[in-house]
Amino acid sequence: MRLFAWSLAEAAPAFLSGQALAHALDDGFSAGRPGTGLAWLGLMAAAWLAAALGARQVLLAIAAIVEPFRDTLLRRVVAGTLYRTAASGLRPDSAALARLGRQVELARDSFAAVIAVSRSFLFSVTGVLVGVLTLMDAVLPLVLLPLAAGLALFSASLPAMARLQRRLILAEEGTASSVAAMVDALRDVTACGAEDRAAAVVGRDVTRQAEVAKALARLTAARTLSLAIGGWLPILMVLVATPALVRDGATAGVILGTLTYVAQSLTPALGGLVQGVGVNGVRLVVALERILSMGPAPRKTLTAGGPDTAPRSALLRLRRVTFAYGPAAEPVVSDLSLAVREGDHLAVVGPSGIGKSTVAALAAGLLRPHDGQVLIGGVPVTSLSGPALSAARVLIPQEAYVFRGTLGENLTYLAPGRSPSEVDKAVDAVGMAELAARIGGYDAMVEPSELSSGERQLIALTRAYLSPARLILLDEATCHLDPAAEARAEEAFAAREGTLIVIAHRLTSALRARRVLVMDGVRAQVGTHEEMIAASPLYRDLMGRWEDPVASGA
Repeated sequence: MRLFAWSLAEAAPAFLSGQALAHALDDGFSAGRPGTGLAWLGLMAAAWLAAALGARQVLLAIAAIVEPFRDTLLRRVVAGTLYRTAASGLRPDSAALARLGRQVELARDSFAAVIAVSRSFLFSVTGVLVGVLTLMDAVLPLVLLPLAAGLALFSASLPAMARLQRRLILAEEGTASSVAAMVDALRDVTACGAEDRAAAVVGRDVTRQAEVAKALARLTAARTLSLAIGGWLPILMVLVATPALVRDGATAGVILGTLTYVAQSLTPALGGLVQGVGVNGVRLVVALERILSMGPAPRKTLTAGGPDTAPRSALLRLRRVTFAYGPAAEPVVSDLSLAVREGDHLAVVGPSGIGKSTVAALAAGLLRPHDGQVLIGGVPVTSLSGPALSAARVLIPQEAYVFRGTLGENLTYLAPGRSPSEVDKAVDAVGMAELAARIGGYDAMVEPSELSSGERQLIALTRAYLSPARLILLDEATCHLDPAAEARAEEAFAAREGTLIVIAHRLTSALRARRVLVMDGVRAQVGTHEEMIAASPLYRDLMGRWEDPVASGA
């Protein structure tokens, strides 16, 4: 409403300019009353002052609309990236995130431009048409018909512009990607004498981008033609029809006022619309498509109004769970039923890519199964509120997250009420005492980039140990630790109250567990180590090709 009100003030000259000039000429100077003419010109000057004030307030109102829009898109991109990273356990794709960040800024700028030019066009054209109608209704078709034809031609060219703009953005990204890859591999390219081959690869992407840019430039001619028809043809038609209009009673002021309306208000407004929507509008649509396709918001795994307290039991149950990454993809987990009782210690083993991390993400409630149900303590994870789910389970992925802050803040943000003595016990149990001393104690600042992957894993493990969650999921969360440190950490969690599920990085994790879940891509089997040796050829083969480093004295 604020934008609407200030737009009226900004559009005042669009209505008053033609009227003021017509009356200043007909009722003032031509009639020998210069005072009346100057009064009408003064009214037009006042309208321009109001328009200047309105333009400033319009920008502020547009910013109040556009900035929250930009923040929403950015939250969607970042949340989607973090969600996929947490669900997969892989390192975040920072390059893709940067590209999407640029798309967000492009969408914000384009959205602001589309609002500005569309609003300006609507208010200006409305003022012009009303003004022309009040001057002389016979002139209105001379202005309205060419305007409608120009808009129709412009609208017809928009789909092709959108397609080419989309291809141009993809081509620009392809060129940037190939150039970056070439620069990163420049030493190898030179060493192997592959300069011509690298130049050909990059040159192909550059040529493709140039061809798309030329095609888009050629189509831009349609914008120029639509502006000529809708913005300049009315002036020619009014001039050609002037003798007939004068015979019908048109005065010099009516003709001058009509030409002023068209040249001063209608043509600039149409030019702004053609440029703004033809360029920024198409960019906005393409940028939004890129953001929605590459940076989806995390799938809702929680329902509002669910239980606000964590389940009393850490019993984990999967009932005929099926999950696939995409509607047409093969299921990664198919019809899996599993019960992990309170206090159990389960190791999950199987080849890489078999779905072990997917099972962990499903058990943690990060992924929603397509079929079946996941329950913690008898409560479906999809019905738990966010705080309740966080209090019920902790998932530590392979790439542990450490934020910039004190060591104490990193260790206790899942359990802020822990006493220093409780923190000390956790640090000793997990095996982080030496690292804590080297960092400088709990009040020392932690710089994540200065920590090794194993040190970050130790901090994340201690954080999980201190949390109130009774279900702990370690998805290769010790893969960067040496075997002795890994054994100490897993034994600490096994002795901790609650349920422990370990996605095994080394088979020693399976030997330490009470039960083993073997995933071989055909079916999932669960049992003790001895039972799996007897029942699972895959598990037997894995154990047969593996040597216990502790037993061998390594």
